[in-house]
Formats: sequence, structure tokens, C-alpha cells
Amino acid sequence: MTGQKKETALEDRGQEGARLFSPSAARNRDPIRDVFLKYLPETGAVLEIGSGTGEHGVHIAAAAPGLRWFSGDPDGAARASIAAHIAASGLGNIDGPHAVDVCERDWDAALAGPFDTVVSINMVHIAPFAAAEGLFAGAARLLHSGGRLLLYGPFAQAGVHSAPSNEAFDASLKSRDPRWGVRDLEHDIAPLAQEHAFRRDAIVEMPANNFTVVFAKR
Repeated sequence: MTGQKKETALEDRGQEGARLFSPSAARNRDPIRDVFLKYLPETGAVLEIGSGTGEHGVHIAAAAPGLRWFSGDPDGAARASIAAHIAASGLGNIDGPHAVDVCERDWDAALAGPFDTVVSINMVHIAPFAAAEGLFAGAARLLHSGGRLLLYGPFAQAGVHSAPSNEAFDASLKSRDPRWGVRDLEHDIAPLAQEHAFRRDAIVEMPANNFTVVFAKR
């Protein structure tokens, strides 16, 4: 993200050529795919923000041939990994990488929308809060009425963490960068949704004390 110099990966990653491999993605990609498929349209265009290694986009796109998936990340090494994973997949329904940084003003102007869905997996807690603000603002401009914004990651609810491990994780994030942290769905995220005309349609509990949160554009 703009102005961010620290390494955002919170784990040791494997590497084969340009392709990066995330242990957490390997553990969680099936549950994320299965829940996302319940809320994604059968056909349409999906924009993924902060795609990291690129593994999730390829995994979901492989299970949803009617979707056109567009992955990307502001980090150069991540974009190289995304491109390599797309090439290795042989899929014809996933494009990228884009270099969108949602902390930048009007980041969506460079994209050829509209999109049916915008997704962001494990991004808003390892970025300045400006990233969440920019994500909602840009998604509101890119999505048609009824289009969805899907978020996955750790979240607190009404000031309460879902587990002691998430509270410790929040403290660890803030020790790395005070701009980071586990966001609160009611205190942090709900005001952004209201400001940009999103309604919250679902909160799905996921493994490892994470959540998938589904918003729809009014």
C-alpha cells in the first residue's frame, strides 16, 4: 500500500520460480472457495483486491468457469507470483495482474468496470485503515446495484475479539505497524458500508477464528 515500506507477509512462504506459496492459503483455500461460491454469481466479472501470492484467485476461478476473475496487488513480487500462478493454471477465465492500490485516490478509475463482485482476502488488517476506506469507496463506484463486496479475514465484533488468539494477533499486528490491526465490524467497517450505500447481508464463521463478510450495493 502507498507509504508502506514493511513486508506484509506474516508467514514464511515457499517459492518456485516467481510463484510464491502461502501455507495459510493452502490450509484455508477450500473453505474460502466453498463459501465464496455461495455468494458469487454464476457468471460475471470479479475484481480481487490485494491478491498476495495469487493462489486464492486461481483456486476459485478454477471452480467457477462462468466467472471472469481479475487478480492483482500493489506489490511487485506479488504481481510476479500472480502472473506465474495464472500461467501455470492454464485457465482462460482469470486475468491480471493489476497494480491497484486502494489507498490511492480514485484507484478504480484505471479499471474497466463495472464489476459484479469485488473480493478482498486477508487485506484490511495488514494495511492502513485508509485501505478499507478506499476499498469501500472504489467498490461503490465499480459495482452495480446488487453487486457484492466479499471480505475474508479476522474481525472483531462490537469491541470483542472472536478468540484470545485474535486479540494477541491484533496486538502483534500493531507492534509491527501501528496502522495495522484487526478491524471491528461494527465500529470500523459498518460506518464505511453505510457511507457508501452497502448493506451487510451475511457474516459466516470460518476456520481459525476468521469470517467471511458479505455486503451488497444498494
